[in-house]
Amino acid sequence: MDMNRSESSRDYQAIVERVPAIVYIAGTGENGVWHYVNEWIKPILGFTVEEWTSDPTLWARQLHPEDRDVALTAEAEGVMEFGASGPEDSAAYFLDYRMLHKDGHVVWIRDSSVVVPGPDGTPLWHGVLMDISDQKLIEQQLERRGVAQATVARLGEHALAGTPIPDLLDEACRAAAEALEIEAAAVFQAGEDRNSLELRAEYGWHTEEALRRQDGLDPRSPISHTLLTGKPLLVQNWDEETRFTHPDPPNAHEVKSSIGVRIEGPAHPWGVFGAFSSRPHAFSEHDVDFVVSLANILADAIERQDAEDAMQHRALHDPLTGLPNRVLFTDRLEQALERVRRHTGSLAAVLFIDVDHFKQVNDTLGHQAGDDLLIGVATRLRDAVRLTDTVARFGGDEFGLLLEEIASERVAIAAAERVAAGFARPFVLDAGSQFVTVSIGIAIADGRQDAQTMLQDADAAMYRAKQRGRARYDLFDEDLRVRALARGRIENELRRAMELHELRLVYQPVVRLADETLDGLEALVRWEHPQRGLVLPEEFIPVAEESGLIDRIGLWVIEQTLRDAARWKDARPDRPPLGLGINVSMHQLHNRRFAEQLADAIDGGDIDPASIHLELDECVLREDAEQIHRNLLALKRTGVRLVIHDFGTGDSSLTRLVELPIDAIKVDRRFVALLGHDEDAGRIAQAVAATGHALGVGVVGLGAETVAQVDELRRLGCTHAQGLIYSAPVPAAEIARIIADESLLRRQLT
Repeated sequence: MDMNRSESSRDYQAIVERVPAIVYIAGTGENGVWHYVNEWIKPILGFTVEEWTSDPTLWARQLHPEDRDVALTAEAEGVMEFGASGPEDSAAYFLDYRMLHKDGHVVWIRDSSVVVPGPDGTPLWHGVLMDISDQKLIEQQLERRGVAQATVARLGEHALAGTPIPDLLDEACRAAAEALEIEAAAVFQAGEDRNSLELRAEYGWHTEEALRRQDGLDPRSPISHTLLTGKPLLVQNWDEETRFTHPDPPNAHEVKSSIGVRIEGPAHPWGVFGAFSSRPHAFSEHDVDFVVSLANILADAIERQDAEDAMQHRALHDPLTGLPNRVLFTDRLEQALERVRRHTGSLAAVLFIDVDHFKQVNDTLGHQAGDDLLIGVATRLRDAVRLTDTVARFGGDEFGLLLEEIASERVAIAAAERVAAGFARPFVLDAGSQFVTVSIGIAIADGRQDAQTMLQDADAAMYRAKQRGRARYDLFDEDLRVRALARGRIENELRRAMELHELRLVYQPVVRLADETLDGLEALVRWEHPQRGLVLPEEFIPVAEESGLIDRIGLWVIEQTLRDAARWKDARPDRPPLGLGINVSMHQLHNRRFAEQLADAIDGGDIDPASIHLELDECVLREDAEQIHRNLLALKRTGVRLVIHDFGTGDSSLTRLVELPIDAIKVDRRFVALLGHDEDAGRIAQAVAATGHALGVGVVGLGAETVAQVDELRRLGCTHAQGLIYSAPVPAAEIARIIADESLLRRQLT
């Protein structure tokens, strides 16, 4: 029996020694005597059995400072419960806490114990201390990964929500420090020279301004190395590091371990994200992945912000010159006017500037020379004004200057004189030297005007400067204001006229000279004003073009003409369709949707497209060759014909006439009126007709009023004529009568 008990005791002892845990019997209290510990005390906590059992204070001393109170409180509660309930009801205790290994590193312990009476009835702790450091490490890593994932998600949400980049950098530094439980994080941005670094954001440090910039990239510096190589850099212990000289932050002496990750940029590396700890081996590879994720979010946000900034810059700046465009200029003008209203006595001025004869430069020297000239103009305008003034390009050859906080109109006039003086010397272009001048309109703001009024006033003054001979400036005055008010009144009434259907169409017949039969009609718009009576196009069409109403009016003219033509077609089913002359403004030609709108109207009107003759002003021959050529080709693809009216009155190029897909030209009525009376007019009319014959296009004489003029047009080779000799412009109903009885045309000849 004793032998069996002895063997069992030895077996139990062998099991206790083999279990990888500290089995112990200890007295109660903070300094209770440890009666027994097994040999696992050495591998787990670094102490020998003798060291541990000979010093009753050792357990309490080796408790981690942050867990000491928790462990001692639990020990005291266990003893108190034993005293209160007795040994039979004594409960087991389970507690996780940290202890310090003999060499100082932290060991996580799970203490599983129970209070039992000793041989003399004194309470003793019987328990097991298990090393759960690996388990805790895994738990911490999982928790850290969860925190990291949540942190990445939150930062990503804020980035997508448009958080400003400086705020996002600060948030990323704070989030990294908190998630990794480290002292500091920082973001360094590469300089534009790509040979410097600047501290843009930090958490945990407060770096002096003078120390925030690092000039020159040193490959021995970890931040520079990361920026140059693009590879994440993990340093686990700076005391043992030999690859690099020191960590970069000014607080380098506090850093024991660090992570550096490059933040990519749209065109080149943007900077480096760094995480820093005062503890060695504070980071794992998973932590590196976490910092990489934060850096990627920052890189995406920076790229997105750069794209938005570039888009906004393009939206607010002229792509050719880099100057502010009309939108940005108007915004700055509105702000300047608001400041003028707040500060009595302060003025602002707008200078509207137009390059004289710019189209000639484009036509003679080419597109590239024109662009180079505009860039040169922008430079000279910037040189002529203060840094606080705004120089803008409105489009084409039009520029604007905004002068703020000026004392009088004399300051604005002086600025205009400086601008004009800047154009005294030639522009040196690849295509050759070129002298140009500018016409300038000046409008002064005293706080009563709005931005749009200021621009209109300066524009009006500029046009008067051009009318007075160009290469000069003009100041907006009361006379121009009256005219501007009249123009504004016409615009408002014209808008109302569109809604109330006050516009009317009349048609003037076009006669084939070979047999004097009706061959076509020119549609002409009239305005039946309820108070002023009949308003002619000369008065309202320029206003419609300036205001943009011409697009609506032009489309209405096309649609109404096609509706009338459909009725006339039914009245002469066995004869070819009449040609329908429809005037088209330059504003319409520049409308990208015009060709599409025209095609839709033709499809809906059941009219042969070839019967539609779009009548264009001769100035189309002086416009930008490439753009106009492209627009006219789009119109030709709809099947219509193109006619140049009032040909011979301008300074258009015959070369341009050859290049464009023109089907007919109309001799200006001023030359026709002088036929038989003025030899020069006759020679011009003959030259126009000869041009048409050489190009193989039709020639129409405008404004024929006498038999002699008709005979002369026939002699010159004109194919068609129109004028009062045949018919004045008449309503559609009268045209129906003429179609039914063409003798109504010939009665004028008798």
